[in-house]
Amino acid sequence: MANIPGTELDVYPLNLGTNIFGYTADKAASFEIMDRYAEAGGNFIDTADSYSVWAPGNVGGESETIIGQWLSQRGNRDDIVIATKVGALPELKGLSAKTVKAAAEASLNRLGTDRIDLYWAHFDQPEIPVEETLGAFTDLVREGKVRYVGASNLSGERITQSLAASDRDGLARYVALQPKYNLMDRKDYESEYAPIAAKENLAVFPYYGLARGFLTGKYRGREGDGGDSHRASSASAYYDERGQRVLAVLDDISAAHDVPVASVALAWLRQQPNVVAPIASARKPEQLPALIQSVTLELSPDELAKLTEASS
Repeated sequence: MANIPGTELDVYPLNLGTNIFGYTADKAASFEIMDRYAEAGGNFIDTADSYSVWAPGNVGGESETIIGQWLSQRGNRDDIVIATKVGALPELKGLSAKTVKAAAEASLNRLGTDRIDLYWAHFDQPEIPVEETLGAFTDLVREGKVRYVGASNLSGERITQSLAASDRDGLARYVALQPKYNLMDRKDYESEYAPIAAKENLAVFPYYGLARGFLTGKYRGREGDGGDSHRASSASAYYDERGQRVLAVLDDISAAHDVPVASVALAWLRQQPNVVAPIASARKPEQLPALIQSVTLELSPDELAKLTEASS
């Protein structure tokens, strides 16, 4: 387990993403994925109130509802660290105080729990003062409905403003960042967010840890695994000269360790400064072992350097 600095939360070094629950993973598959993750020692589940509103017939909240049913049936709420988000659900969009409080109540209800362990500001609403959002988070923390808060898709400037406001006014303070970061998507994170994480000692939980599936090694050119065609198209967009260079190094290191390519890609991410746990999702239970193996895979300084150089 790894501690989130400044908190009492100790989390498994792989954050289980659940944006596919109620979408490409039905309830039964979602339950099996969470069961296998927990059996491996996993305790950290990431969701959002907007998952999976994009699926035909869905209205949002499907992922939280499935997770809530699983927690209830397994009776393991106290063993699991639950992270969810506010800001992207169409009828509760943005980060006004009113929206934050209403969204939190709705998430608590769907999750069937009395507290959210880590509550993320999912997407920013620039016209709302950071003090208003943080004030709402502070009320939720004081009421015991939220334990800690984090920032996902906020600009570096807004995160810095938020941290300053928290320190100045005694408001709830962001303890973590959730940025897009992986071997193929490095520039924005490393230039804008990494310095903030280092200076403020913030935990980092990167999403798209496998670059929409590209870093599993399954999507080379226009070929895929016969699953989600949209995902295959998105992943294949990375298959340029640089992408091929990264896959070649991943192939060599995965062969040397006798582990899947995805395990190596996630291990590189986990071993970056301030990263506590990459987020990765499994569409079906058979995909989970490759993710789990990343937790114990320690890459040598030379292997890390080769991947960093290939992906530069």
